Amino acid sequence: MKRLSLLLLFPAMLVAQEKNTTAAPKQQGKYDTNKFSQMYDLMATPNMFRTASGAPGPAYYQQQADYKIDIELDDKNSKLKGSETITYSNNSPDSLEYLWIQLDQNQAKANTQSSLAEGEKINQVLPLEGFSNKYLKKDLERGFNIEHVKDAKGTSMSYTINETMMRINLVSPLKPGEKISFSIKWWYNINNYRKEGGRSGYELFEKDGNKLYVIAQFYPRMAVYNDVEGWQNMQFWGSGEFALPFGNFDVNITVPADHVIDATGELTNRAEVFTPEQVKRYEQAQKSFDKPVVIVTQAEAEAAEKGFSEKKKTWKFSAKNVRDFGIASSRKFIYDAMAVKIGNRTVMAESVYPKEANPLWGETSTMVVAHTLKSYSSHTFDYPYPKAVSVSAEDQGMEYPMICWNFGRPDENGVTSREVKNGMIGVVIHEVGHTFFPMIVNSDERQWTWMDEGLNSFLEYLAEQELDPKFPSRRGPARNIVPYMSGDQKFLEPIMSNSETIHQFGNNAYGKPATGLNILREVVMGRELFDYAFKTYANRWKFKHPTPEDFFRTMEDASAVDLDWFWRGWFYSTDFVDIGIKEVKQYYVSETATADLKDVKVRKGRFGYEKGPFVYLVSGDNAEVNSSKKKALKVEEFKPLADYVDQTFTAEEKAGMKSPKYFYEVEFNKPGGMIMPILVEITYEDGSKDNYQYPAQIWRKGNESAKKVYATSKVIKSIQVDPKLLTADIDVTNNSWPKTEEKSKFD
Repeated sequence: MKRLSLLLLFPAMLVAQEKNTTAAPKQQGKYDTNKFSQMYDLMATPNMFRTASGAPGPAYYQQQADYKIDIELDDKNSKLKGSETITYSNNSPDSLEYLWIQLDQNQAKANTQSSLAEGEKINQVLPLEGFSNKYLKKDLERGFNIEHVKDAKGTSMSYTINETMMRINLVSPLKPGEKISFSIKWWYNINNYRKEGGRSGYELFEKDGNKLYVIAQFYPRMAVYNDVEGWQNMQFWGSGEFALPFGNFDVNITVPADHVIDATGELTNRAEVFTPEQVKRYEQAQKSFDKPVVIVTQAEAEAAEKGFSEKKKTWKFSAKNVRDFGIASSRKFIYDAMAVKIGNRTVMAESVYPKEANPLWGETSTMVVAHTLKSYSSHTFDYPYPKAVSVSAEDQGMEYPMICWNFGRPDENGVTSREVKNGMIGVVIHEVGHTFFPMIVNSDERQWTWMDEGLNSFLEYLAEQELDPKFPSRRGPARNIVPYMSGDQKFLEPIMSNSETIHQFGNNAYGKPATGLNILREVVMGRELFDYAFKTYANRWKFKHPTPEDFFRTMEDASAVDLDWFWRGWFYSTDFVDIGIKEVKQYYVSETATADLKDVKVRKGRFGYEKGPFVYLVSGDNAEVNSSKKKALKVEEFKPLADYVDQTFTAEEKAGMKSPKYFYEVEFNKPGGMIMPILVEITYEDGSKDNYQYPAQIWRKGNESAKKVYATSKVIKSIQVDPKLLTADIDVTNNSWPKTEEKSKFD
């Protein structure tokens, strides 16, 4: 081994890589604060209802609304009529002077505020049907028709309707701990959702004249009263969905006798509505854990399609501790089901669909429902309800407790493209998953869409990848959100925006929150810490009403990871990630001194000047020389490194020492405003690689650049920032050293 008399590091190359000046300008975001400061200025003050740890407090309460509902479906006229009795329990510490009821069907009325609030423009070319519907036809009669509101004694109650909200005026305040029962009778005309739009309604099959009904928001529903806002009586404008209290439901549904129904809750009169053979098939399904059992066959459904029975049949469902109720009804339905083991319970996964959905639905839907229940349960809590139902409703994707409607069907020849099948699988996972968020972890969708759509989209991504690691997930991977994050700031809002104020709803409320959680899990926190904290949040707030603060605080409380910088940047601002390599200096070892040592100075340590002997490190720009706070060195203060090692360490200690030959100083910069860890991959000339991850706190002092030194035994061939695209970096042209030429789209 060659003996060196002096260790001198000289710069062999200097590479500067400034950010491309044509890229998007640096964005500091829509806030002005230290990015690592705690979020006392943004989050509600903890109290007895909601603690600083993110858990429900000792005074936490929630109201309860129990329903007994009788409805009848008029298939010929597409009309639904019903009556309901609501028993409302005031568990709050407040006396209530009035009650607020949601009338969501009123959003479909002509000239509602929600329709008038939308801008309009002339389309020069319109389909004939579209032109006729828009300009020629009379407005359809839509919305609730309230026939009466009566108290438990049958006395009429005073009420006021304001668009999609109805206030029931109480004769005397409802005191803490008291209950009140009252009844409402109503009817409305059901919409053809494929022509009129809407989250529910009917689909008309013109070839056979049948309708497939997906019925939701079909009854006047109690609004939420809580410690955060009092009454959540924000109008239903169309985007922000629902906030609802939990309760128990008993629902009787009268339909034509040849219809098949599935709905929220357990069917309590199965023997009255199914044939004995169909009941036996259902009993077989309760024991089939590997594949679905067909309960109503395609042949039976096709026979029913032709009947249009004049007789009626009543189906009875009972649901405990749910926040809403949904129904699917049609004489076209094929029905299959299978058993799923969740913890120590057996849950039924079910699907109903017309023959037009086969063979895709028979082969796929219920199996995907079963997979979703298992996947989500593993990341949150065991699915608590007795069943989960997937309904084939084209052009739909909507969720209610235990039941959801999903799009995706083969073409007329029964052929299913890969895109259609993947889309159908994705929407089934997503909508079934909504039973967890927000049907059980009951966040306020009217105010914070991301708390249900974002969290659910994240879990959907996990479930899709667990089903098939090659599944083309739309939302979750960091690289997929880059086009949105790098878009025009005029059309970007922070995630923490009300549902009705968002330009790009899917990206903002679904994609960006899901991506953020994935980055937390894969990059910032690691899977073990993230999974424990996320499961803690889910279990703390199942069957309760959490706020964003409850989520943010729980994730930190259960992990000991300070995430305020992440919530500030990713959720409260529109900052984007852009971390690059600004400069690389490479050094080599020399046996002789070539610098003027009289000008070289050493840093002052904590308790005085560093003591020799010294190793002289020469910087590329000699920036350390001209500081009055540094001490000049003398040549005699240097000592051959080899002599120092021989005299200081034992043979055993020397055997375990590293022997770096090459030294690199790398300066990283942050043109983007969003804080993020630095992920670095180093590739050596022999093809081997090393990976490093530096925490986000490397930027904690407001610095725009950060340096790291790599002392290696091999020559570095290249350095790459975020090589696996895990941080949503919007500009990768500054991520490489040496700088790589990006191919154009033409190339």
